Amino acid sequence: MKMTVKEVATLTGVSVRTLHYYHREGILIPSEITQNKYRYYDATNLSQLQNILFLRELDFSIQEIKGILANPDYDEMDAFKKQRHLLMLKRRRLDKLIALLEQKLEGAKTMNFKPFDMTEIDANKKQYETEVKQRWGKTDAYSQSQKRTKNYTPENWEAIHNEAEAIYAGFVANIDRKSSDPAVQDLVAQWQAHISRHYYDCTKEILSGLGLMYIHDDRFKKNIDTHAEGLAQFMSDAIGIYTD
Repeated sequence: MKMTVKEVATLTGVSVRTLHYYHREGILIPSEITQNKYRYYDATNLSQLQNILFLRELDFSIQEIKGILANPDYDEMDAFKKQRHLLMLKRRRLDKLIALLEQKLEGAKTMNFKPFDMTEIDANKKQYETEVKQRWGKTDAYSQSQKRTKNYTPENWEAIHNEAEAIYAGFVANIDRKSSDPAVQDLVAQWQAHISRHYYDCTKEILSGLGLMYIHDDRFKKNIDTHAEGLAQFMSDAIGIYTD
């Protein structure tokens, strides 16, 4: 699937201007940028956009989102569970408001203001904001990522993207080799250096965690496997040998 920026805007309701802004800030890099500067988005980009919109719903700043999504400790499914609970609270409030309107339409004169109460929703939202920021927003990796990326220009982000794609291409070219092959292990070293150079100090411990995430987190697995079927598993195995 390949979509233009206008098609993504039409599908998602996010304006073209906002999509350009997300690209400029480096939190939503199009899967393909042509020589004529046309942007194309794929299914992985749409998944990334959902994550961004979720975090915006919790009032995270763009800089915070940039650090959180780059953090290897970010747990997408746990975040979705918290958002679901918040939406259920909002739905319950709307049901009460609808019920109140139905009573008024039937001629009820009782003054009932409880359905308008936002206290429970606001309290839960504040709790979730605090939990997410404490869990994913205060790590060394997050702090380093914020400092290193805050002044990146669109040209910087495109260069970083192209560098990552070149390393992916190297893995794809060697996918028929053993994970322990020196050429493959050299690519793992390049990948570690890429993360450390542009985001945060990627220790072997962090890299090992990333390797596991590449096969256990569908978001990462789908993104990596767009380059070649089975690439996520191949990279994970190679990282496992490198960090052992």
